[in-house]
Amino acid sequence: MAVFHAIFEDGVFRPTEPVDVPASSEVQLELVSVAPPDTDSRLDALYRLLLEGPWESGEPDVAARHDEHQP
Repeated sequence: MAVFHAIFEDGVFRPTEPVDVPASSEVQLELVSVAPPDTDSRLDALYRLLLEGPWESGEPDVAARHDEHQP
C-alpha cells in the first residue's frame, strides 16, 4: 500500500511528489483531507467588501467636491 499527497484540480488528482505506479494502473483511493481548501481568496474578500456597500462618505454631495484635489 502506498500513501502519497495530492491536490485535486480540474477533476484530476495531481500528486505533489513522484508516485511509483505503472502507467494505466487501476488503483483504489481512500480520501483523507489534510487541509481545508482556501475558500477565502484575496479577491473573494475584495468582492465581498465592494458588494457590501453602499459606502457612507459623510459628504452629502460628493460630486460638488469632485475637482477639489485636481491639479
